[in-house]
Amino acid sequence: MLRFYYHPLSPISRRVWIALLEKALPFEPILVNLNGEQRKPAFLALNPFQHVPVLVDGDQRILESLAIMDYLEAKYPEPSLMPQSPEAIAQTRMVQLVTMNELTTKLPALVMAQVSGIPDEDILQHLATGFGFLQEQLGDAPYFGGDRLSLADITAGAAIALMVRLGVSLTDYPALEAWHGRIAARPSWQQTEPDAEGFSVWQRWVSLRIKRFQRQKART
Repeated sequence: MLRFYYHPLSPISRRVWIALLEKALPFEPILVNLNGEQRKPAFLALNPFQHVPVLVDGDQRILESLAIMDYLEAKYPEPSLMPQSPEAIAQTRMVQLVTMNELTTKLPALVMAQVSGIPDEDILQHLATGFGFLQEQLGDAPYFGGDRLSLADITAGAAIALMVRLGVSLTDYPALEAWHGRIAARPSWQQTEPDAEGFSVWQRWVSLRIKRFQRQKART
């Protein structure tokens, strides 16, 4: 059976978690407590970079969420989460990489802005550019790439769900807002959505890590 090493509050773990559920694959979830367990020898043997998720399938060990999702798609192709045309494949990867490089990287700043109560206008403008791009890619389709959920929806959805909970509005992007409501209603999203307490824990964890990094940087 597949073994899935994860933490339920990790948005990066959530991508893989949703993919496993959407594919209806049996797996053993193995919680990695990120208050130090990720630095213990047992987990370092799986991932020397000390982060989740990790997927183990027999003798095969896969790190990094995109690599894991690609592996699941190649080895367990039904139901498919990857469109087949070259254009749709390129669009899927574009949406994934824009989400990871341009949107997910702004989550820490959004958390700190919510803590301080002072919006970061530069970050909001950057997100507006990203949302505009995603709405353009979505077009009139219910999902990125067509009528069926894809890896693009999973990657973008896991990030945007957090941004909405952090107070970012999608009102200016009606197609994207409708898409967000559509995926949020899926059982896989509801099963993996952190409750209010878990979301608060994640916010505190992110803000503490940022403050710790800022103190260390100030000392150098």
